[in-house]
Amino acid sequence: MSDHSLPVLDFGSQTAQLIVRRLRELGVYSELLPHDASETQVRALNPLGIILSGGPASVYAEGAPQMPAWLVNADLPVLGICYGMQLISLALGGVVQRPDQREYGPASITLHAAHPLFDATPDAQLVWMSHGDRIEALPSGFQSLAANPATPFAAIGDDARRWYGVQFHPEVVHTEYGRTILGNFSFHICGATATWRPAEFVAEAIERVRTRVGAEGRVICALSGGVDSAVAALIIHRAIGERLTCVFVDNGLLRLGEAEQVVATFREHFQVPLVAVNAREEFLSALEGVTDPERKRKIIGEKFIRIFEREARTLGDAKFLAQGTLYPDVIESSAPDRKKGVTIKTHHNVGGLPPDMAMELVEPLRYMFKDEVRAAGLELGLPAEWVWRHPFPGPGLAVRIIGPVSHERIETLRRADAIFMEELRNAQLYRATQQAFAVLLPVQSVGVMGDGRTYADTIALRAVTTDDYMTADWARLPYDLLARISSRIVNEVAGVNRVVYDLSSKPPATIEWE
Repeated sequence: MSDHSLPVLDFGSQTAQLIVRRLRELGVYSELLPHDASETQVRALNPLGIILSGGPASVYAEGAPQMPAWLVNADLPVLGICYGMQLISLALGGVVQRPDQREYGPASITLHAAHPLFDATPDAQLVWMSHGDRIEALPSGFQSLAANPATPFAAIGDDARRWYGVQFHPEVVHTEYGRTILGNFSFHICGATATWRPAEFVAEAIERVRTRVGAEGRVICALSGGVDSAVAALIIHRAIGERLTCVFVDNGLLRLGEAEQVVATFREHFQVPLVAVNAREEFLSALEGVTDPERKRKIIGEKFIRIFEREARTLGDAKFLAQGTLYPDVIESSAPDRKKGVTIKTHHNVGGLPPDMAMELVEPLRYMFKDEVRAAGLELGLPAEWVWRHPFPGPGLAVRIIGPVSHERIETLRRADAIFMEELRNAQLYRATQQAFAVLLPVQSVGVMGDGRTYADTIALRAVTTDDYMTADWARLPYDLLARISSRIVNEVAGVNRVVYDLSSKPPATIEWE
């Protein structure tokens, strides 16, 4: 960890981790802490300033999270974002109210005058708003720094106190100069220096694992074949050596040829003990007739844990289970350490874990973003083809089959997805898209094939571009490529007569369909 930081206090925003990520991109170390973290806990990070995240609540709502009382006299620069700005106003004597209409989406703001917070940004700029309440009267000592017709106090500041607020979200890519604004707060106002690099995380993570596991503890690592679990396994192996055993579970829900590829590649590249478990029938039997995606995730999560517990007893009663859980998994699942988060979907390795799980979790990547994990993977010597593999959900194809899961539907989707991936690679667009996959819809439609009427399945194609997987845009794939993929799927995959392409961004959609 760097010798100084800019912690973010978490008030439940879906983009709170993005603030942390943007700061790390700038070379400033940051961690996300609970909104009610003690001053001792925050001071342990050697903070040069504090950022208050947004949140879904109204500051006046019963039970709404409040700004910690110690912060008022902490003599630290503070930046409040959206809800965080409203908390600043409320705590220091301003007035916050709910107008007739909320402001959501892109908006323009105009600066009143030059200010260090907005250094190197234009007088008029595009930002992303997402709020119901707004400030109606400023606290004593504050001035308005920017406004628009819907929000008279779009940015505020008290230079003597070094406290600032923005009603918009500088952490999202939709805010044109958000990165610059966060950099101005970090460097101009807090005096931070760009000294943190993702590679530093590796050494720190190794030490954390050693401390967590102890001198004799044994660990089972849930290996999926993706970059996250591979990096987690390599970090843990460096920390405890042969006391780690990786377990790869073939749940029958993997992509074409993936089980064989994962086992062969991992054994070839990494000298780490690996146990492969064929549990296809166990998973498919447990999923029979299940259509609700949350039930799918919980069933799969529990089934994984029971298999790992079984393998742990076989291997000498390993006490710890390691996973490649990342920040986005934690935020979308509203994990226990995010008290005010809203659940978007349960990730099988976070919210899908059974409460009576007998093993203790080791998650060395829990507060890392995908790009940081990839940097760590390269640092650890992970082959490039592993580092740049597209993410694949732990529940596998079960959450890319909308509706019930069966052998036949899995095979239909598996073959369609393989065609999509093959064509993306042939067009040299696999790396240009950060995640791409096929989805089998619960929709059949009329078609004509060989002069005959068909009534067959529909495949949706999904491809996105993203930096952090917290926000994403749909990939503008060439029409000729989409036409070729569609033609191949309809002609080569039995039971499919229609292919559609998903044009949704995140938000409002998620990347995965379930």
